[in-house]
Amino acid sequence: MVTLILLFVFLSPWLINYKDHPVERNPHSSGVVVYPDGNGEFIYQVEGKAVQGGDDPAIRAGLLRIIEPISGSVSISRYEKVTDKGRVIAYKVWVQRE
Repeated sequence: MVTLILLFVFLSPWLINYKDHPVERNPHSSGVVVYPDGNGEFIYQVEGKAVQGGDDPAIRAGLLRIIEPISGSVSISRYEKVTDKGRVIAYKVWVQRE
């Protein structure tokens, strides 16, 4: 009897689909860190390689494309580039909820 129970426990997952597998998630490919600034705004720190574009409207559009799925409808108050040896490594973005 014990042998039958052990066979069932170890062989049934291959024979019976219990549909108990974890859900696969595709997290956003860019690293985003969110923290409040104390004035009712939030600061999002977005990796620099996630945003393409050289001019201000293209950068703002890229930042909104990354931030809006996380926080909903927001507007960018301002942003700053975080650089290291002349290369942009991140953007600090101040946003307000609309």
